[in-house]
Amino acid sequence: MRFMKHWRLLIIFLIGFQLHGEAKKTRHQTQNLLWFDATANFARFSNADSVKKYLDKCVKAGVTDAVIDVRPITGEVLFDSQIAPRMNEWQGANRDPKFDYLGCFIREGHQRKIRIHASMNNFVGGHNFFDRGIVYSSHSSWQSINYTPEGIVPITQLKKKYSAMMNPANPEVRQYLISLWKELVGKYPKLDGVMLDRGRFDGIQADFSPLSREVFETYIGEKVTRFPEDIYEWTGAKEKPEIKEGKYFKKWLEWRSTVITNYFGELKKELKAVNPNIVYGDYTGAWYSSYYDVGVNWASKTYDPAADYSWATPDYKNTGYAEVLDLFTVGCYFTEVSRKEVERINEKEITRTEAGMRATKDPENTVEGSAELAMKVTKGVVPLYAGLYVDQYKEDPEQFVRAMKMCRKKTDGVMIFDVVHIINNSWWKELEEGIKGNIQTIDK
Repeated sequence: MRFMKHWRLLIIFLIGFQLHGEAKKTRHQTQNLLWFDATANFARFSNADSVKKYLDKCVKAGVTDAVIDVRPITGEVLFDSQIAPRMNEWQGANRDPKFDYLGCFIREGHQRKIRIHASMNNFVGGHNFFDRGIVYSSHSSWQSINYTPEGIVPITQLKKKYSAMMNPANPEVRQYLISLWKELVGKYPKLDGVMLDRGRFDGIQADFSPLSREVFETYIGEKVTRFPEDIYEWTGAKEKPEIKEGKYFKKWLEWRSTVITNYFGELKKELKAVNPNIVYGDYTGAWYSSYYDVGVNWASKTYDPAADYSWATPDYKNTGYAEVLDLFTVGCYFTEVSRKEVERINEKEITRTEAGMRATKDPENTVEGSAELAMKVTKGVVPLYAGLYVDQYKEDPEQFVRAMKMCRKKTDGVMIFDVVHIINNSWWKELEEGIKGNIQTIDK
């Protein structure tokens, strides 16, 4: 009997050890990323001294990776390009064209053992608040055509939207972006990684151009006789319009997701041919349950959303692109840190402004819940870093610290957007505590 007891204990130990090992496989190298937005930091980072000063602060705080935005939503770039116009001025601030912005970050970052990733906004080409960008000048035909409650309208006429998105279904747009990415990676061979941003459609309203209709009809192998009504119709009161799904609605969601996933796959292949060591990264919002709005399936192909969500077709799972990535960060952009905090908020006061977000009171709409969901649907196939939008915590630095610790607890690290808020709030000590502090103190 004693012998059998020892064997049972050994079996239990081995099973526990195996499960622990399997769980560990889903966790990857710890990294803590800090984002440097192109326009918000344009004036500040227009000289090498400023770059050095703030990278020193990053080192002290525990930042391992800096994400440098080099293509803001205007479609201009912050490096010498033969393809895209260069941004040398923003809101009255001028930058010396001889200053190699990204090159300076790479050089100074590497001296401090900080990896440098270049980010570009993908399917966007204009700033609607300033009527500035390539869709306002050289490529107006590339802009997204949106199906609104008022009708089908070019996105440059929708002035409540600040980003003038382009149509990902347009092959000219995709090839243009691929050529620009290849130029960037070829120009900076010491660049550690790339980070795709806005690799998506504008939203559920996009894109309803004749081109998108044609490409979709080819995808399903038949004509859509009532367009856009066979996709969906707007119903309800003018103050609160609602969508009535048409016969092709779910297939439309599936098709849009294939457009984005195919782009991600093709772009990776092209960039790895230029630099096989480049880290291929992506940023999306963490609210997976409604991210179909923007035509993106960032899950693993082994995850079947049709088992959990009514909007997914049986084939939607085939559009997952997590396996394509080398690094992935999701924006867990919620002020509530733990799941239990959802019960404290007033549903009428919830504000969700990011693309694809829903104003619902749900445990997944917390840092903890959204991070857990991201880990669930990506299945551990890619290093995953939960992201925070610092400005959401501007009145509560302690909550910001708790949020960073939650990101580290639930994923492989944390991504912070953006350095401008750390600087303006003088939150370097908070940043250091969030990155280096004991994660067991989240719910002290």
